[in-house]
Amino acid sequence: MVMRGMIALLLALTATVEAQKQPPHIIFILADDLGWNDVSFHGSGQIPTPNIDALAYDGIILNNYYVSPICTPTRSAILTGRHPIHTGQQVDTILGSRPYGVPLNETLMPQYLKKCGYATHIVGKWHMGFFAKEYTPLYRGFDTHYGYYCGHTDYYDHRTIEGNGYWGYDMRRNMSVDRSASNKYTTDLFTEEAVTVINSHDKSKPLFLYLAHLATHSANSYSPLQAPQKYLQKVQHIKHKQRRLFGGMAVGLDESVGQVVQALKANNMLDSSIIVFSTDNGGPASGFDMNYANNAPLRGVKDTLWEGGVRGVGFIWSRLLRKTRRVSQQMMHITDWLPTLYHAAGGDTGELVAPDGISMWPALSGGGASPRNEILHNIDDVRHIAALRRGDWKIRIGHTYAGHWDGWYELPEATVRAPDSAFVTPLTRILGDPPRPHDWESVVISCGKKPDNASVNCRPTVAPCLFNIRDDPCEYNNMAAARPDVVSALLGRLAMYNATQVKPANKPIDPKSNPKFYDYVWTWWKTLDASGREHYVLNDL
Repeated sequence: MVMRGMIALLLALTATVEAQKQPPHIIFILADDLGWNDVSFHGSGQIPTPNIDALAYDGIILNNYYVSPICTPTRSAILTGRHPIHTGQQVDTILGSRPYGVPLNETLMPQYLKKCGYATHIVGKWHMGFFAKEYTPLYRGFDTHYGYYCGHTDYYDHRTIEGNGYWGYDMRRNMSVDRSASNKYTTDLFTEEAVTVINSHDKSKPLFLYLAHLATHSANSYSPLQAPQKYLQKVQHIKHKQRRLFGGMAVGLDESVGQVVQALKANNMLDSSIIVFSTDNGGPASGFDMNYANNAPLRGVKDTLWEGGVRGVGFIWSRLLRKTRRVSQQMMHITDWLPTLYHAAGGDTGELVAPDGISMWPALSGGGASPRNEILHNIDDVRHIAALRRGDWKIRIGHTYAGHWDGWYELPEATVRAPDSAFVTPLTRILGDPPRPHDWESVVISCGKKPDNASVNCRPTVAPCLFNIRDDPCEYNNMAAARPDVVSALLGRLAMYNATQVKPANKPIDPKSNPKFYDYVWTWWKTLDASGREHYVLNDL
């Protein structure tokens, strides 16, 4: 009996040692169009996000973290570790009807992680090009894909209207069209799939799950904001109709995060996991893009280079991090995720091809200084816009939409808060009851009184504007006239980056992409031969 007990103990110890040798599971949850002020851990209790809050409080809140201003550039930056100016994704997004994608010579995160033994799965949005099947997820390092190819879709009928009004069905299981998804809410579909991936995962291998939600992006113009009653009932205190619908979408996203964490726990995977949560860009506020996200108190919206367009909601959670339950002011960029996670997985970051990102793992884990002091937000020579931050200073040139979305957009019903019962989460049974970090107040951005000339003191099409982001995160005060030396230095840095950028990959809409030719399904309409030449295909569904 004693011998049997010793053998069992030795086997358990051996299993523990082997588990420690195995790289961590990596769960990357990407929200779509989630604004700075759309999570309750940033200080607004209007939309309850208790599951997201619990993980954020128990992990590291990234308060000085930057993304690209729109979808495709951010997604390409996550998966390649390279800045969009170096992959040709610096201008606009890839519409389903445009015949290009993130170049095939770019190595993506799942391809790198396979070298470390990972099983790789994507659930949700792709938006990296699919005009030829060689550009789709299963050809880019993912073992499975359940989701859609375009930039958005309807939450229930899964039809996407893009380009010249082309429309078609857009939901896939791997390479096949999934008609069974019709009339099922997309957020729930993706949550169920993510949980299934976790439940069926071979525990002898590390898991990489890239969960790229549709929420909280708007759908098509005929019904842009959609949420089922089970989520809307948690935001009935919001009387503003569009904001309430947006709130329901955000609640669904939060519920998804909670179910993913519970699935990891149930499968004894949580303690050996790294969970990243990020938005892909700033929120489209006040009706921009038919949406009612909110970035208050930050300036601007999605697809602008103001802080509201590029300062991202994000956090990282893991038991493997040494210093947690804190608000990080460490500067971090979206390109840093690939080297950071590859480092944490035990990979050699020296293997990464021409990365623009930097591994943040040592700094995040130990709480030391960020190795990054500079972030290029973008250079878009088509729209003549650029912005760069170096240290505390940010320079910006030009604007989008003729400056019509360059303002500050208040939160509808800003003083309205969800009832306390809405912030209860079953994750407290898993994480304990993590208190707000001792420095939680620092996550709340306060800007003081807005000067009377705040809207007119920066004319970025006339001359570069300069802001001290540490002292003036809301970009009230243009300091260009007072600090011409800083302007000159940052213009020099922009010129350096400009000399390294590649030509934008954008191509015009191809009429042969129209889903009407393919039974009204969004699909690839070209194929590549052995030499890489493109040829049209028909009805290859």
